[in-house]
Amino acid sequence: MTATFVGMPPFPRAAREALGDSQLRHNLEHATHTIREKRARVVAEVEDWEELRTRAATIKDATLASLDRHLVELEEKLTAHGAVVHWARDAGEANAVVAEVARAHGADEVLKVKSMATQEIGLNESLAEQGIQAWETDLAELIVQLGDDLPSHILVPAIHRNRAEIRAIFEERMAAAGRPAPDDLTDDPAALAAAARLHLREKFLNARVAVSGANFAVAESGTLVVVESEGNGRMCLTLPEVLVTIVGIEKVVPTFAELDVFLQLLPRSSTGERMNPYTSMWSGITPGDGPQEVHVVLLDNGRTRALAAEVGRQALRCIRCSACLNVCPVYERVGGHAYGSVYPGPIGAILTPLLRGVGTDPQVDSLPYASSLCGACYEVCPVKIDIPSVLVDLRAQVVDAHRGGRPSTEAAAMKVAAATFASPRRLGLAERLARLGTAAAGHLPLASAWTGARDLPRAPRQSFRAWWKRTQQ
Repeated sequence: MTATFVGMPPFPRAAREALGDSQLRHNLEHATHTIREKRARVVAEVEDWEELRTRAATIKDATLASLDRHLVELEEKLTAHGAVVHWARDAGEANAVVAEVARAHGADEVLKVKSMATQEIGLNESLAEQGIQAWETDLAELIVQLGDDLPSHILVPAIHRNRAEIRAIFEERMAAAGRPAPDDLTDDPAALAAAARLHLREKFLNARVAVSGANFAVAESGTLVVVESEGNGRMCLTLPEVLVTIVGIEKVVPTFAELDVFLQLLPRSSTGERMNPYTSMWSGITPGDGPQEVHVVLLDNGRTRALAAEVGRQALRCIRCSACLNVCPVYERVGGHAYGSVYPGPIGAILTPLLRGVGTDPQVDSLPYASSLCGACYEVCPVKIDIPSVLVDLRAQVVDAHRGGRPSTEAAAMKVAAATFASPRRLGLAERLARLGTAAAGHLPLASAWTGARDLPRAPRQSFRAWWKRTQQ
């Protein structure tokens, strides 16, 4: 299961390094403020926004409660429309399907629609090991790929890059991947987009196999839905002969009536638009129009594990809008790479541990602590995922997973605190020592990891018990 970036340190260390990058912080602050201000304006136009949020959460919960039935119906409808349906328990099985389809058609290249699911399973890397090159067609994903970089945002993977950096990447790397950048390329956004358009057009016209994800899958009709802003996705969905779509099993909705709710919520929450410029829908094969061979991979990869979590299963409501990232004070300051996962920000801090489980990977175990619990993420979530509550529950699971072994420094400190508070004499002694320690050093001895990032108020000159004894006598 590939849900985290290999070799990434736990969040506290990665975040500390990211905080030292002033350019990164500037890029993030500008981008997140711009997106969330746009979102706030278009959300304010919808009088029943809160009712829509509640309706979406209810739909998702009801669908997840009968997920097996809806998935079987989806498979039946897709098959009836000529698609080949595959069930993938994990990343390895899903990647194997794509590789097999590409080899069957003699393809050593595939085009990709922007997809979080394919990033989650490490599809590009898996295909590369088998001599198959996967090319990203989303502009931001292309920037990340050409720059040999990692995505740092769900919606805008290159949010950590500015225009000058993008221009340099295009000039230095584009030629090795296909059509080179124009000699007179500037960092004007229109010029950068034009260079990407010319570069990608050649790939669209020559590709035989494409890979996509899906934002939604409508069970009643076997319809897959992709929403996007650029049109590159639609080129991938219509021009190649063969299309492979990888869909997380939680993306299913029962009917088009339910889909309508999400198509109102998603664009406003993600890009601050009233509707997506491109909404593509397809159901299997249409003779003479579009791909004539369609494969659909229904991906588990830890989703049934998350579904079994009483508190955490609500994370499967997520529609990948990224609104929680754009309001998160932690994400704004450290960026997405610090989370070490394809799912950064608040949703990543709960989704990655839910998909992978806790107690085995220090990097994963650090993610539930990557939050101030301010609650801003819950306030903007279009499907009302109570991320702070899930974070607290996961923190408890992390602690429980490490019980019985060598106690951590924190656990040892809590035992000492419990013993201190249990004895009036020991508590009185601790109060006197605290006054001396904080007055002399401004921090708690042996607890620099805690006080190094927090202001520690000085202990009062007189304890409550001393005051009580003095005033009552």
